[in-house]
Amino acid sequence: MTYFLDLVHPAAGTALISEWLTGTPERTRAAADAVVEEWAAGEWPRALLSQHVFRATDGTGLLFYAQWTSDEEHLTWARARRGAIVSRVDTLVPGIERPGLHRTRLHRSVVHDGGRPPGALAVTRTAAGAHVAAPGLLAAHIHLTKDGAETFVIEEWSDAAALGTAVRTGGRTSKRYTLHQSLGRC
Repeated sequence: MTYFLDLVHPAAGTALISEWLTGTPERTRAAADAVVEEWAAGEWPRALLSQHVFRATDGTGLLFYAQWTSDEEHLTWARARRGAIVSRVDTLVPGIERPGLHRTRLHRSVVHDGGRPPGALAVTRTAAGAHVAAPGLLAAHIHLTKDGAETFVIEEWSDAAALGTAVRTGGRTSKRYTLHQSLGRC
């Protein structure tokens, strides 16, 4: 079983969140596998602490969550290497839409149950607010964009069933993901 790496890393100066829209479960899995293969085959950047790849439970895309020591280190790497990686993935899975990269910082985390590994992830773009415990909610990590204009709440859930129950009964409106692979130094 693949486990999440810790989303709270003390050396992380920035957390990058991006989504790739692939359209179908087959294309989503193919893109996720290709990205993981590219990262595994290449030289790991010293400033990259972790790279998480999540698949949307509806099969429509991927969510990437990367922790870097700084924005500057990421930008240096991106100018030199990102294009080649994306080009190779696009050759295997053409037509991926990439709505953009969000540079964030972890504002705070609320951990309700740190003893269990998460089995599902939910991401909401919202205003920061109180995050109360719900059955199966293990943790909520609140990220603010660098300009403070947007908030991303990343919730770790025990499993997809608990998250589904919370969505049906608690009015949560978030995009749901499962972990494909975590890579890194964490």
